[in-house]
Amino acid sequence: MEAQQLPISAGIMPQPPTVPIVTPGPVLTRDSYNNQSLGRGTNSLVKQCRVLMVGAGGIGCELLKNLALAGFGEIHVLDLDTIDLSNLNRQFLFRREHIKKSKALVAKEVAQRFNPNVKIIAHHANIMDAEFNVEWFQGFNVVFGALDNVAARRHVNKMCLAADVPLIESGTTGFNGQVQVIKKGLTACYDCTAKDAPKSFPVCTIRSTPSQPIHCIVWGKSYLLSEIFGASEDESAFDTTSDRDNAKEIEELRLEAEALRKIRRSVGTENFAKDLFNKVFDKDIVRLKSMDDMWKSRRPPEPLNYEEVMKRVTELGVNPETVLQDGQKVWSLEENMVVFNDSLDRLSKRMLKLKDAQADNGPEPIITFDKDDNDTLDFVTASANIRSAVFGIERRSRFDIKQMAGNIIPAIATTNAIVAGLCVLETFKVLKGNYKQAKEVFLTPFNQGDRLLAATLPRPPNPECPVCSVYNTTVHVDLARATLHDVVEDFLKVQLGYGEKEFSVQNEVGILYDPDEEENLEKKLTDLGVKDGSFLTVVDDDDEDPFVNVVINVQTAKEPLGEKAVQGPSPDQLPTIPRRPKKAPETIATVNGYSNGVPGESSASRKRRADIVDEGEVQPAKKAKTLGSLPRAEDEVILVDDDGTIMIHDD
Repeated sequence: MEAQQLPISAGIMPQPPTVPIVTPGPVLTRDSYNNQSLGRGTNSLVKQCRVLMVGAGGIGCELLKNLALAGFGEIHVLDLDTIDLSNLNRQFLFRREHIKKSKALVAKEVAQRFNPNVKIIAHHANIMDAEFNVEWFQGFNVVFGALDNVAARRHVNKMCLAADVPLIESGTTGFNGQVQVIKKGLTACYDCTAKDAPKSFPVCTIRSTPSQPIHCIVWGKSYLLSEIFGASEDESAFDTTSDRDNAKEIEELRLEAEALRKIRRSVGTENFAKDLFNKVFDKDIVRLKSMDDMWKSRRPPEPLNYEEVMKRVTELGVNPETVLQDGQKVWSLEENMVVFNDSLDRLSKRMLKLKDAQADNGPEPIITFDKDDNDTLDFVTASANIRSAVFGIERRSRFDIKQMAGNIIPAIATTNAIVAGLCVLETFKVLKGNYKQAKEVFLTPFNQGDRLLAATLPRPPNPECPVCSVYNTTVHVDLARATLHDVVEDFLKVQLGYGEKEFSVQNEVGILYDPDEEENLEKKLTDLGVKDGSFLTVVDDDDEDPFVNVVINVQTAKEPLGEKAVQGPSPDQLPTIPRRPKKAPETIATVNGYSNGVPGESSASRKRRADIVDEGEVQPAKKAKTLGSLPRAEDEVILVDDDGTIMIHDD
C-alpha cells in the first residue's frame, strides 16, 4: 500500500512549543529568608535568643510583630494595662472586640499568628512587682523598654544594670523618636543624663482608677467634654462579636455610650445638668465600685447624688458669680457644683445657637476645649474637681487646671513603626557583642538641615550617674531572723571590706543606718521594709579614698544558712569595690533640669537629646507663672494616652 502524500501546507504549519519539565524546588521557609538576610550566624543567635519586651502599647505592638517575624526564639511580653477604644488607631494588634482585655494577652494571641514557630509568653502584670526580681531579669538575653512613664523606665533600667542584661530603650512623642542601647559599663544608661520626672498615665487610669488631680482633669477635658459637646469616640456602633468572654463588657460599653448620646440629645432641657451629673458621678461610679478586685489596694470611689449636693448648695447660699471671681482659690464641692451647672447652661445655649445656624446637610456642630475659652475651662474645672471628690483626690484651682490642660502632643503610628524597626536592627549588634557599632538613633523629621534619622555613637557612662556608676552585688539572707546588724557587721564590714569606714545604708524609704543612727541595728530586715528582691544602697562617707556606692540586691536564701543569717559571695568570689573617681574640674551644666552633656559626648548629640521627647516624657517646660500656688512638678507633663503627652506651656 502506497504511503499517502501529505499536502505541502501541512509540513510548514507551526508546531506546538515544547514545554520543559521543571522539577519544583524546595519551598523557602521564613527561616530560610532570615538566613539569607541576616546570615546564618546572626540568625542562629536570634533563634536562640530569649527576650523580654516591657510594654505592649504603641511601640510594643509594632515591636512584638517585628520580633516574631524575625524569629526570636522566646519572647516574653509584659504589660499591666487593658485595651481602650482610644488605643485602636495606632496599636494595630487590637480590635474593638478586645476592648477591656489585657494588652499583653491579646498581643500574644494576635502576634503568634505572624510566626507560630516563635514561643510568646504574656504577663498581665506590673514590671515593678516583686516577682520580677534581678534573678528573673538574668534569664533574658535582651530586654526591650517600650514604656510610657518615667518611673517604670527607671525601674527597668536599674534592674537591667543590676542583672547585667543589655537594654534597648525606646520612646516616641508625635513625630520624634529615639532608640538607645544600654549596657552596663559600656554605654550611658537611662539616668546618666539628669531628668525631671514628668508623670505619665495610661488611659485606663484616667477612665477607671484615677489617683491624681491630673487624671480627673484629662478625663473632664478629653472625655466628658468631647462626649457631650465634641466628637464622641463612642458614637460609632460597636462591632458584634462571638467572643462570649467579652460580650458582657462590650454590651456594658454599648449601654454607657447610648446613655451619654441620650443625654447629649437633651442639651438645653430642664433636666440636662441633673441627668449628666447622675450618669457620670452616680451610676457610672456605682458600677466601678462594684468591681471589688479593682479596689483591694486603694480607696473605692463614693457616688454623689445631684439632689443631695444641690441641697447643700442652697443651704450655703453659693452662687456662680461669687465663685468665679476667684480663680486662684480651690473651690469646695458645692462651689464646683454651681460652676458645673452654670457652665453647662452657657455651653448648652452656645450649642443650640450653633444648631440653629447649621446648614441643612452640614456636619453636626461641636464645641472643643480651649484653655482661653471660659465656658469650656469652667466646665472642665468643675467636672474634674467633682470627680476628684468622688475618688478622694485633692482638688485644684481653676488657674492651675488651665496651666495643666495646655497642649496635646498626638501619637503617630508611623513613628512607632520606625522606632520599633530600629530597635530590632540594634538588637542584631547586641547579640553579636558589637557594642562599638551600636548607635543611639534619633528620629527628628522637622529639624532643619538634619536627616530624618540621625545616629550617634553610644554615649559613655557618666561617672557621676547615681544608677550605673554603682557596684552591684547580691546577698542571700534568712529573712526570718536576719537583722540590719547582720548586714552591717558580718557582710559590709567583714566581707566587703568597709571595716572602720564611715558609711550609711539606705533603701527607697530613707536612711536605715549611719554612725549617728544605730537604733535600727537590732531590728529585723522585714521590720524595716526589706524583703526578697529589695535593694539596699551603701554610701561611703570617707573623704580621702571612698568606695563607689554599692547597691545590694537582697534575696531570700534557698538553703539553710546555718549560724549566720546573712551570706555574701564565697571567699574566692569576694568583690573588689572600685574607688570613686576624683572629680574633674570641668562641671556639667544643666538646662531646665537636663544635663548639658556627659564627658566625651558631642555637642550634636547633646542638642538632639535635648530636642527629643520620648513616649510619655518630654523636656520640661518652663514653670507656669502664678500669683498663687504653682502647679506641682509632677503635673507639668502628663500623658493623655500611652503614646501622647499633655505639656504645659508658659504663655
